[in-house]
Amino acid sequence: MFKGIRRSFYTLTLVGAMLTGYGQHASAQELNAKVVINRSQISNTTEAVFEALQNSLTAFLNERQWTKMTYEDYERINCTFSITLKTYSETDNSFTGSIQVQSVRPVYNSNYSTTVFNIQDENFNFNFQQFDQLDFRPEQVDNNLTAMLAYYAYLIIGMDMDTMAPLGGTDILQMAMDVANNAQNLGYAGWKAFEDSRNRFAIINDYLDGGLEPLRQMEYEYHRLGLDRMTENTDSARSAVTSAIVLLKQAHENKSQSLLPQIITDIKRDEIVSIYSSKGTREEKEQVYDIVFAINASQNPYWEKIKK
Repeated sequence: MFKGIRRSFYTLTLVGAMLTGYGQHASAQELNAKVVINRSQISNTTEAVFEALQNSLTAFLNERQWTKMTYEDYERINCTFSITLKTYSETDNSFTGSIQVQSVRPVYNSNYSTTVFNIQDENFNFNFQQFDQLDFRPEQVDNNLTAMLAYYAYLIIGMDMDTMAPLGGTDILQMAMDVANNAQNLGYAGWKAFEDSRNRFAIINDYLDGGLEPLRQMEYEYHRLGLDRMTENTDSARSAVTSAIVLLKQAHENKSQSLLPQIITDIKRDEIVSIYSSKGTREEKEQVYDIVFAINASQNPYWEKIKK
């Protein structure tokens, strides 16, 4: 399975086929997205509109070809869009809610999948009618629902590619940045530049910031040189993970106001503890502990396990 993913990625990187739009040749879509909608906070409304919403979002994410890359069906990126709806107005077909977006990636020569991206967005607000046909044009962002979905689709694909090759997802991540820029005038919360440190604009703007390039390098070294080689040589792979975590420290020092290093340690918390707990040298354990504690002290009850 993983060899197929690497083949698709490297082949198409060489020919520079990472631009937006539909390819000239038939190929599978990039995402294998599961959409889950929780509407328990909304009552006295027909179920049909929620079923239509779930079906429309699932089709939009999975049937659209987001890049010109070729993916086999088994290479598609597994991801989940978990939506909690808070309000729905039949008068103007408006919804308010939140969404948790998560993507995972297989680890070579194992049955294990590692989480690459996981974020909670509290501003998932949009308009939708039961028979709406969802469409997205990158050059003309005029619908908040499709803009948010496209943004997260590009972010998932780009970050996944960063784990495959150094800075491998740059072109796709720039497409997420373009969506965030073009959505500035939509009037919905979550897009405004420099409004807060965790909204959609802030996440992609920080991720592409030169000061956080070590974090993107970390994504490659942690996954390809570390996790993917754990079954081959555990000590060498763990050493690569340690080097990757040092890069995360550098990114944190370069841009201390960014929440991305903290978000990454939240995502990788249990995995990091598992890699070092009862394993590795004292020097490795102390080095890793000091770094992750400095970045994310709130997780210290877990970081303490590293030193055991």
